[in-house]
Amino acid sequence: MSDLISIIQDTAPDYADRLLELRARILKVASDIGVAPIEETLKWGEPALVPPKQIGTTIRLGARAEQCALFVHCQTSLVEQWRSLFPDAFTYEGNRGVLIPAAGAFDHAAFDQMVAMALTYHQNKRGRA
Repeated sequence: MSDLISIIQDTAPDYADRLLELRARILKVASDIGVAPIEETLKWGEPALVPPKQIGTTIRLGARAEQCALFVHCQTSLVEQWRSLFPDAFTYEGNRGVLIPAAGAFDHAAFDQMVAMALTYHQNKRGRA
């Protein structure tokens, strides 16, 4: 969605390159794991990538405290799981977000795993029940 790309560039110019990189990684992970279509929209004024209903949870991108952020619904257990799996890979924001450096290196494998977990959250939750 080119509109979302423009919104990222306009609303977060200092973080646009990293946010666009994160968006591209999310779309690639979605393609790799067969979760489609991903709807791109705005939620709370921030870019959001929405997997098909009952498969995964929405991933929202934003910027906080000079870092980029990946947010999920606060009532999921995802951030708790990520914190347990990747305790030193990222900074976590409560029960809804992960902060990612706006520039420089970050753990791509951990990020991709977190995205895959979010995009299949409901499907996996049903499998555990």
